[in-house]
Amino acid sequence: MRHNICMASDFFFPNTGGVESHIYQLSQCLLHRGHKIIVITHAYGQRSGIRHVTNNLKVYYLPMGPFYNQCVLPTLFTSLPLVRYILIREKITIVHGHSSFSALAHEAMFHAKTMGIHTVFTDHSLFGFADGSSIITNKILKFSLANVNHVICVSHTSKENTVLRASLQPHLVSVIPNAVDATVFIPDVTKRSQERIVIVVVSRLVYRKGMDLLASIIPEICHQHHDVDFLIGGDGPKWIDIEEVREQYQLQDRVTMLGAVQHSNVKNVLNQGDIFLNTSLTEAFCIAIVEAACCGLQVVSTRVGGVPEVLPEDLILLAEPSVKSLVEALNEAIARKRNNSVLPPEHVYNRMKDIYTWQNVAARTEQVYDSIADDPTTELAERLERFCHCGPFAGIFIIFLAVIDHLFYIFLEWMVPRKDIDIAVDLLHPSIQSNQKDLPNVQLLPRRRLHHGQTTVEYQLPRLRPRKR
Repeated sequence: MRHNICMASDFFFPNTGGVESHIYQLSQCLLHRGHKIIVITHAYGQRSGIRHVTNNLKVYYLPMGPFYNQCVLPTLFTSLPLVRYILIREKITIVHGHSSFSALAHEAMFHAKTMGIHTVFTDHSLFGFADGSSIITNKILKFSLANVNHVICVSHTSKENTVLRASLQPHLVSVIPNAVDATVFIPDVTKRSQERIVIVVVSRLVYRKGMDLLASIIPEICHQHHDVDFLIGGDGPKWIDIEEVREQYQLQDRVTMLGAVQHSNVKNVLNQGDIFLNTSLTEAFCIAIVEAACCGLQVVSTRVGGVPEVLPEDLILLAEPSVKSLVEALNEAIARKRNNSVLPPEHVYNRMKDIYTWQNVAARTEQVYDSIADDPTTELAERLERFCHCGPFAGIFIIFLAVIDHLFYIFLEWMVPRKDIDIAVDLLHPSIQSNQKDLPNVQLLPRRRLHHGQTTVEYQLPRLRPRKR
């Protein structure tokens, strides 16, 4: 069954990260399987409008700038005219939102339900239940997923967390892990130093990734081992903390800060190291440790969230999220390296290359789409009834928002009728397009080519004259 799918999230290229990579790789594999895929995200600097990336993947960069932490300001109603226009123009049948942090994903799914379109949500993160920010985020997630058709989590730990946070029925939640492109992350021992042991860290430099732990670990390891260096890739607010440690302990020649690393260059950074260190305080899956293992590095990680589920026990050293425990694990990894008792990189790669593949992720996600394709459309009364279970006061508030959104949608249907919206021409995956006949003869005019780690072309589609009423 062929589906027209809209991936919606605040996180997409040219920004880099696990969610961005997940959306891109999943979209490419679904395109290859014959589905129509578009992506809706917010503008990144001058990158606004419609862009086509590799294999005719169409990306709508909405003219909305980020407000906080790469997310748009959650206004709800102002995005409805644009989202409605795009979903009608592209004949979307499923809206797939990504990340609990993404305001745009929640808004797109909310509007899709108003329009009677099925929705799927993938949760990439873990949250607590006690602090103020988690309480607010969990309440928003409960509203957002009250009418969702299906939820996907990247680990069993993440599933348990999401079911509790959003008060979902477990049978509505599936576990589909992340994956890695094994054809890209190939070990290359020629790039490693022969005299030094290099510990690699590739991560966002934020509190949630345990950068405070890293700042304390670096001087301790450098003091104990004079032949160990650190190679750190990533950017974020905790950059200044690492820089202060470098200056305080005069480790400028032993701790290298690379700044933001393009995803296409991550493999080159990993292949320069012997040990990969992950200090996350919370993690649903952690695709970085899979990439590091594929490159043949020893992996040292905190025992948090879904991390223990990801790699076999003999390929990872787990530690508690404390300086003492992580230093002990790193000492063990360093000792293995010196004793030459580590597994050969090629052996590790051959074990890992078929465990997490995007083709498998796409096939399992396709099964989710097929399972909800025949679900009945949720009527407004049923949606409002489900919102009533979200709390006596918050439930009334979200019911008010849903009614206003529905009335606004009815107004737009009158103001900009569907028959006046031109339907977009489908640009199929090249491997599928070559087998198609009777495709419309549409000439695409390339205007500008950009380079952000992916082949990106902006196209100017021929303008169609509006029909006369």
